[in-house]
Amino acid sequence: MEALIASYADDSSDPESNPTPPQPSASRTVAPLPPPPVSLLHPPNSLVSLDSLPISQVNRVRSFPHVEGNYALHVYIPVHIPSATRKELATFLKKVTALVPTLHAVDVDVPLSSLLKDEALLEKVVLGREFHISLGRTVPLRVHQINSMVSMLRQKLQFQRRYLIDFNKWEIFVNDDSTRTFMSLEVVAGGLAQIRKQIQAVNEVYKLHNLPEFYKDPRPHISVAWALGDISDTLKRMVEEEMKKCTARSGSQQKSILTSKFSGILCKIGNKMHEICKFQEE
Repeated sequence: MEALIASYADDSSDPESNPTPPQPSASRTVAPLPPPPVSLLHPPNSLVSLDSLPISQVNRVRSFPHVEGNYALHVYIPVHIPSATRKELATFLKKVTALVPTLHAVDVDVPLSSLLKDEALLEKVVLGREFHISLGRTVPLRVHQINSMVSMLRQKLQFQRRYLIDFNKWEIFVNDDSTRTFMSLEVVAGGLAQIRKQIQAVNEVYKLHNLPEFYKDPRPHISVAWALGDISDTLKRMVEEEMKKCTARSGSQQKSILTSKFSGILCKIGNKMHEICKFQEE
């Protein structure tokens, strides 16, 4: 799925921002782009064909104008949700979607309401893809800067220790122009210190290439669903109510919603992927 959106930044995907205040706006050019082919995600033994699911026709907005010789740069930690965790998350998403039916799956733009009757399909479409924790802004990089960018990132980040990333909190984010609201899982404890150090290292490399640094108070997260407009108050209230119900049913406060192993750092430039550091899966 990442390969389908590598050449442009999509405001219907992860906002890469803090919720309040929103990130600064860049000069934008609205360019309608076709949605990715959801048939590529078709899971075996599903009772519903993905080709039959409705896809919202939304205008995707480039975060910077296309310029010949420029390539979109994105440095991030890939995150995959363990299969053992997906069922619980899918159940929670179903309950929130019943209260906020305008939610869509990030990247594929499929309304979550169309997936409620097939939980296996919901898990696959919404939770079975690669997520990312951004370590730097998505910015344009000149072709002559590519080699030095990759080389410096590797020098700064190649020696990383394995650690666990705990997503402890559901958080609601709004993009800079208030056209999208995002339902996200935020890192607020385990892994936060390590991620912030990695962000600082990326900032140093960006600065040497005259690129804008990341936000001063970064809030690492992955975004799971989105809705049109700024519905942050409503969505936050519904999410908090459902979390309270979950706590009441379990009889204890959930320490971590999702735990993922840090697997490495990737740098995508245009359509090409560069491994900055990577651990072998155990």
